[in-house]
Amino acid sequence: MKNTFSILFIAFLFVGCQQKIKPTDISKINGYWEIEKVVFDAGKDKDYGMNESYDFFKIDNNKGIRKKVMPQLDGTFLVNDVYENVTVRFADDKVFLDYSTPYMKWSEELIALSAEELVLLNKEKIEYHYKKATPINLLGDGKKAK
Repeated sequence: MKNTFSILFIAFLFVGCQQKIKPTDISKINGYWEIEKVVFDAGKDKDYGMNESYDFFKIDNNKGIRKKVMPQLDGTFLVNDVYENVTVRFADDKVFLDYSTPYMKWSEELIALSAEELVLLNKEKIEYHYKKATPINLLGDGKKAK
């Protein structure tokens, strides 16, 4: 009986400590994000060391875009014209990012968001953990990255 109460207490503690994302937090998404790890439904993790591409978000008034960009050694990013439209949706104390392209639509739940961390959950129960990315500048040429 003691173990049952202990387990219930711990479960309520986790639920109570879950981050509540507010509309004012959404601006933290803007910028460059590097995938850090993927957590699969079966509990397996895949860690990423260095990434060839980052996700760039630009959201204003709960609408915007997400696109893949490739960091360069001089601190700049290679970009193309391909992007996904993003709409932020608040429903039942949860926050969703609804994506659309001319070819498909899908959603991801926004699990955690801070200035340095972004966690998204897709419908297959796969969690994507991102960290805020900074430009790479190995050349040391003193130029500021854009």
